[in-house]
Formats: sequence, structure tokens, C-alpha cells
Amino acid sequence: MTRVEPATERIPKPHWLKVPLPHGDEYERVKAKVNALALNTVCKEARCPNLAECWGAGTATIMILGDTCTRGCRFCNVKTGNPKGFVDWLEPARVANAVRDLGWKYLVVTAVDRDDLADGGALIFANTVRAIHERVLESKVEILTGDYRGDLAALDIVLDAAPDVFAHNLETVRRLTPRVRDKRANYDQSLRVLAHAKKRAPAGFTKTSLMIGLSETDEEIESAMDDAREVGVDILTMGQYLQPTKKHLAVHEFVTPERFRRLGALAKSKGFHQVVSSPLSRSSYHAEQAFRA
Repeated sequence: MTRVEPATERIPKPHWLKVPLPHGDEYERVKAKVNALALNTVCKEARCPNLAECWGAGTATIMILGDTCTRGCRFCNVKTGNPKGFVDWLEPARVANAVRDLGWKYLVVTAVDRDDLADGGALIFANTVRAIHERVLESKVEILTGDYRGDLAALDIVLDAAPDVFAHNLETVRRLTPRVRDKRANYDQSLRVLAHAKKRAPAGFTKTSLMIGLSETDEEIESAMDDAREVGVDILTMGQYLQPTKKHLAVHEFVTPERFRRLGALAKSKGFHQVVSSPLSRSSYHAEQAFRA
């Protein structure tokens, strides 16, 4: 198995990964509302490169269940620790109020992994989806969940809330999964989660995402595409992995926009309903556009 180790020095970023600093009235409006309602966003916690663009366009990806994840994936900048069972049961209402007040018609909701909770946080996830649908009737909700350690009963709690899009990320190809993701996650478990979500709601959309640039080959990426299609995944996103800190996995290569376009065309040929493939793509990047397309 190829080893992926932290680099002794970083590879300079190419020009196509340079992004503007956050600014503008809309950015400030989103920032103020998120802060006022004491909400977390994966945009900030994961140091997403698209924060300026998305917040400037009036959108954000809300992260529920706190800012501390019980897992320690080697690509992720979200804080790792033990929340000791704490749950803020008023959080769903605050998220729904943000959707209403900011006029959002499409929201992506994700969460830290909460292995300290019996249901992995499934109930508060479901309550959040329901609260948004109740307060903003025309809203669409995409959820990006963990794997609930393979507990399909916990997954059903979330699916019963009828999200418009169910997303769970493979993150990387099969070979690299043990090195990239927390040991409690595994490639086949993630496929089972996606398969179950599609089986429960065959008319709904399922979605997954891959990071590129960790030494995976085109053949391995294509194999992951095939695995995703086999379990009924409708929407695929692919983007460049970026090393958040020196403690995280190193970037093996910066993949060119041309290669992303080729991989995107390959994915479309596999029959995905929608494909988003570019260096700056993330799971929730242009999520509304991908859904409505």
C-alpha cells in the first residue's frame, strides 16, 4: 500500500487555486447572522477555500452538533475531541431561523461525527431538517452526514425527515481510505450507507464527493465512480485536496483544471445525474445549482 505522509515542506499553490479574501455587504450579512445565532459553519471550521465566494453570494454550509468531532481524519481541519454527550436541542430552531431571515431557499447542513451519542446525533439532524421545512415551506435541504458507524437504524432517523438530497462522502479511493480517514470509517461502510439511503428513498437524490491529489490514479478514481454508481449515487463532486496545516496529510500533487475536466466527462459518461469537477469544488460547492440542474 502506498504510504501518504505529511510533507517536510509544502508545494507552492498554482495560480488556479488562488482565491480572493472575504469581503462585501452580503458576506458581512451572512457572517453577522451566523454569529448572532451562534451557528457553526463548515466553511470556517474546515477552512474552505470557497468561503469568500459562497458567503459573498449569500450562502453557507451550516455545521450542527458543535464544533468538536469525535474522529480524527487526517485531511480535516475540524477540531477533534470528546463533546461528552452535550447536545444543544435549540440548535435546529436557530438554523431554521437563519434560513428564514437570510432568505435561503437551499441549504446544506452537515455535522461533526458524534460517536459519543447513542444515535450519532441522528435525531438532532432530523429535527433540523424538519424545522427548516416547517419555517420555510419552499426550502430545499441537502444533508451531508457521517456513517453512523454503519448503524442503519440511526440513519433511518435522519432519512425519515425527508431531506431533498442525502450526501455522504467516500472522500478518497479504496486504497487510500485507511490512511486518509479515521479508523472507524471505511470505504465499504460508506458504500452501504449510500446504498441504504437510495433504497429508502429511490426517487430522492444521493450524493458523494472525492478529494483528488493524494496519489490516487485515474483507474482508482474510475473504480470509485463505478462503486458509487453501483449503489445508486446521483451526484458526484470532485475537488483538489488542500493541506490545512503541517499536521495534516501532504498534497501529493496539484491536479490541473484540464484533468478535472477529463475526470468530470468520464463521470458523466457513467450516468451520474450531475457532476461537479474542478480544483475548487467541494461537497457543498454550487450544491443548489447541481440539484436544480
